[in-house]
Amino acid sequence: MNTDVAIIGAGPYGLSLAAHLRDRGVNFRIFGRPMGFWREHVPASLRLKAEGFALDLFDPGRRSTLARFCRERGYPYAPIGEPIPTAVFTEYGETFQKTHVPQLQPCMVAHLSRTMDGFVMHLDNGETVMARNVVMAVGIEHFAYTPPAVRGLPSDRVSHTFDETTFERFAGKRVAVIGAGSSAVDTACFLHNVGAQTFICTRRPKIWINHPPHRIRGLKLLWTRIKKPVSGLGTGWRSRMACDLPDVFHMLPARLRLRITRGHLGPAAGWVTGQVVRDKVPIWLNVDLQSARMRDNVVHLEFRDTQAGCPRVADVDHVFLGTGVRVDMERIPFLDRVLARAIRTEDNMPALSRSFESSVPGLYVIGPMAAGSFGPLLRFAWGARFAARRVTARLGRQPVSQPVPQPAFAS
Repeated sequence: MNTDVAIIGAGPYGLSLAAHLRDRGVNFRIFGRPMGFWREHVPASLRLKAEGFALDLFDPGRRSTLARFCRERGYPYAPIGEPIPTAVFTEYGETFQKTHVPQLQPCMVAHLSRTMDGFVMHLDNGETVMARNVVMAVGIEHFAYTPPAVRGLPSDRVSHTFDETTFERFAGKRVAVIGAGSSAVDTACFLHNVGAQTFICTRRPKIWINHPPHRIRGLKLLWTRIKKPVSGLGTGWRSRMACDLPDVFHMLPARLRLRITRGHLGPAAGWVTGQVVRDKVPIWLNVDLQSARMRDNVVHLEFRDTQAGCPRVADVDHVFLGTGVRVDMERIPFLDRVLARAIRTEDNMPALSRSFESSVPGLYVIGPMAAGSFGPLLRFAWGARFAARRVTARLGRQPVSQPVPQPAFAS
């Protein structure tokens, strides 16, 4: 074996776990571009919906918090009420990596398969790595959902909201945004700001937009905190219980767990971009996209009004899909097909033990793919602490082999 533990993915979950394993002295290696999803798939100027205190990465001593990073760099910060730009969060994560995970190898896993006594990984730099255990912390980037109606469009006429981080090329273009969640609203806001003729289309009867924070004090603040306690997922008792009781959630029947995971904290836009969209971007409600095809060099969209029962049409130059993600283990490009089919799933999400271990011994899954087993907490960065502690407690008890010398990639 080259290592006892291999971590695939270098976002908040992978980096937090690596920091904990390093502190425990576990022999591990970690692969991936640090904060790659945030740098490559999220606009740098986007102000994140999560509150500042809920965007921490987690080292065991809690020395490298976002609050401390912003204070040292001179960036505006408040635990609540000061939206954090993606660029700041990404820079913070990269600094966390250099401090706590200097041995990160910034290469990608090209193929992962199982052997008799562990796993073998082929990296895109040509190296082959043998590992006794593997932790997948790959996030959501492989799971963008494309509705059937638009799958026949040319690739240059349709984008998922994951695909674009700059929007200047759409200035003056007619652009439809399909969806009602935060990514759809964020994209519509950016398109409007660059001068695109954009509008939102959704099957939902309403687009939910979070309210901007407002200061309250004294007894009113106390009463508000009792009615709607603060948590890393937002306010309210359901979110607080999701944060505090993931093990209780894990014990629930699968059907109930999955229903809660799908239904809690559904599509809702952040207030920064939401205010712009609400005031300045046309919104088509209660419309279901029936077809999308090229006609006279434009994209012809046909909708059905679900209330009136009549058709609506629009001709646009481009379509953005704010249609979210659908987890499917077989869509992970590096995962061997035989290995993927050996993983027991519930609603296409891996069914995990209390230690985040899948039905394949030695293969662990953390991050949003674990939400079906542990609840909404795992859909957000705030869940990285729980996952890092739990997996480290499990892997830190296993017999440790002698570490293999590794190059340091921090600069």
